[in-house]
Amino acid sequence: MQTLKGVRHLMTSATMKQAVTEFNMPVPWGEIRGKVWGPDHGRPILCLHGWADNCGTFNTLIPLLPKEWKCVAVDMAGHGLSSHRPPGVFYSFPAYVADIRRVIGALQWKRFSIIGHSMGGNVAGMKELHTVIRQGFEGMLEFEKKKDEKKEKVYTYENALMRLLAANPTLSEQSAHILLERGLAQVEGGVVFTRDFRINLKNVVRVSLEQSLELQSRIQARVLVVLAEEGFEKMFSEPQQKTFTSTLLLGYKDQSGMVVNVPGDHHVHLNTPETVAQLVTDFLQKEAPSHSTAEDTQAAKL
Repeated sequence: MQTLKGVRHLMTSATMKQAVTEFNMPVPWGEIRGKVWGPDHGRPILCLHGWADNCGTFNTLIPLLPKEWKCVAVDMAGHGLSSHRPPGVFYSFPAYVADIRRVIGALQWKRFSIIGHSMGGNVAGMKELHTVIRQGFEGMLEFEKKKDEKKEKVYTYENALMRLLAANPTLSEQSAHILLERGLAQVEGGVVFTRDFRINLKNVVRVSLEQSLELQSRIQARVLVVLAEEGFEKMFSEPQQKTFTSTLLLGYKDQSGMVVNVPGDHHVHLNTPETVAQLVTDFLQKEAPSHSTAEDTQAAKL
């Protein structure tokens, strides 16, 4: 079961004050940490951050959502304040799914909504499967070899901030400060990044377009896709990548999903949360068609 502790107040740029509790849940390799907004019996909303971010990515958006919702945002394994996976273990999307199932089991949620940014819906190319798997294993071995030889790099806070901004040009400086609240740990001589740098290795588990469409066809929840005009899709330059994303988006539309374009970049939900807050609120407050199947465990997915 999860434990909630460490009540504190979060002040947003709009000077909105809201109580936030810390989420702490044991897992076989350590713990999964996170944050909780809202009343104990509020509408359950699970918030999942993007690659190399942490649950602080929702700090500015959640205070703009209805106060009667219970929003649980977790640091994925290897991110933020959650434990790193054991040595020799890969970071893969199926493993993240298993982690979230543990979280949902601990929360005892049977029906809930999901707000996800980036990583959860990110799928890979079709033609590089064997190459990527080889690169992934070689990368892991090389990382372990270098880790024995190198000490963890210690930064000043200012240098860590500069590194984060350089690696994520879509982050505003204020947003970077928010992510660093959970993204840094104090050590002798300065700070170190809390995330496990193995998350930078090649993801060896890949999903083809055909597999993605098959999984998509089985989604029974209502779906809202929010696309930032200068967002992640702009990074796709190869024709097969554009085909991949356009086919998936068409699939959501064919299944009566909503696909909405908004101004902004990849971190629009964090940099300018007012751009997406009303879209999310309206979508999740709209009555969903009734389902009686046992598999209907999600009310909506963003």
